[in-house]
Amino acid sequence: MTSWSPDKDALRGRVAVVAGATRGAGRGIAAALGEAGATVVCTGRSSSRHRLRSDYDRPETIEQTAELVTALGGTGVPYAVDHLDAERVGGLAAWLRGEYGHIDVLVNNIWGAEQLKGGPSEWNTPVWEHDLDKGLRILRLAVDTHLITSHHLLPLLIDRPGGLLVEVTDGTAEYNAGTYRISVFYDLAKASVNRLAFAQGHELAPHGATAVAITPGWLRSEMMLDAFGVTEQTWRDALAAGAPPGFAASESPRYVGRAVAALAADPGRSRWQQRSVSAAELAREYGFTDVDGTQPDAWTAI
Repeated sequence: MTSWSPDKDALRGRVAVVAGATRGAGRGIAAALGEAGATVVCTGRSSSRHRLRSDYDRPETIEQTAELVTALGGTGVPYAVDHLDAERVGGLAAWLRGEYGHIDVLVNNIWGAEQLKGGPSEWNTPVWEHDLDKGLRILRLAVDTHLITSHHLLPLLIDRPGGLLVEVTDGTAEYNAGTYRISVFYDLAKASVNRLAFAQGHELAPHGATAVAITPGWLRSEMMLDAFGVTEQTWRDALAAGAPPGFAASESPRYVGRAVAALAADPGRSRWQQRSVSAAELAREYGFTDVDGTQPDAWTAI
């Protein structure tokens, strides 16, 4: 284990938007930005105050995420929005401009297709046998949401130099280029998000902003923990109960969050422009750890 603790003021005074902050990586990223002192606008559809249709029937809400951000030392602000609704995302942009005038970090973490991609028994289904409606919705949730959000919110990021755009995906560009990922639709979705960071980085560079694609490793999301019947405190019990050996190198959502926070706090972050990296790679560079003091690297284990 490595002795490390977050700098509670590293991002004090910065405003970040985590799009898709309800659970999983999004909640972990919002939390880590909060423990570095940032103001974090937590967006998503699952809200205790607003009725928006979610693809998941789960208890987590954006209000809970915002409360966690505040408890960790930042300022959490929930904002309910469906990122496929361009008009409502435009309304989010107008609200942000009126409330803050500018944002320093935008994290495109919207996903919502975990159930649509199915379990292992449904993987490797050829495109001609795959449910077309489900496949196309996977792409809409994974790609259209990111494009809509960038279209409306990036003007708030580029009005002064130093902004950071993070595209969250599954697998680095290098790994995905040589590895088939579950189905044609999932494969295309995750490769596309890596490419989005590359393309948007090209457009952001003249404005002094940086775009990076980041992937977590084997993420101990709420859904993953439920699948193994464990909690974050007892997750190692799953190894004795028959979880795949690779689960030993899994990571909490806070780990990828600390990767984003480290990038945001680095004045030399432009050296990562258009790169596709893992949380583990950034941990080796910046020295941060997961919540248990380790630096897991699931991609190396794979």
